[in-house]
Amino acid sequence: MSDLAPKTSSSLKKYVGGCHCGAVRFEAEVDLKEAVNRCNCTICTKMGGTTTQVPPPTFRILKGEGALGEYRVGDSRNYRNFCKHCGVQVCGGGFVEELGGDFRSINVGCLDDVDISQLTIQHWDGRNNNWEAGSRPQPWPVRAA
Repeated sequence: MSDLAPKTSSSLKKYVGGCHCGAVRFEAEVDLKEAVNRCNCTICTKMGGTTTQVPPPTFRILKGEGALGEYRVGDSRNYRNFCKHCGVQVCGGGFVEELGGDFRSINVGCLDDVDISQLTIQHWDGRNNNWEAGSRPQPWPVRAA
């Protein structure tokens, strides 16, 4: 079963969020009792984001779709959306078979009234393409010791 299969958890809740300037607003159904993600790959390290993935049908842009820019690394199927006005990376998406195919990614820091310090964070070693190692509770090093 995919990690992105529709969830029926009682912890699933609709959250609303957006960019810093308010040009982009979105809503998503998310279970924040589940761990959220940090990655040490080059873009995640520079962005400093904390993310979670959801199935595309549970994510909706409410306002400002035209204000969203898109960034991809090369010809990747995966992308990140940022507000063209304030630059905040609010969401992303793409296709990763191991995640169950199509997905949307949310920058948890963009959700209204969510305190990231109260969430469980799992860390991934994307910098070394070490996805098979899985996540762990402490950050992976950016550089090998």
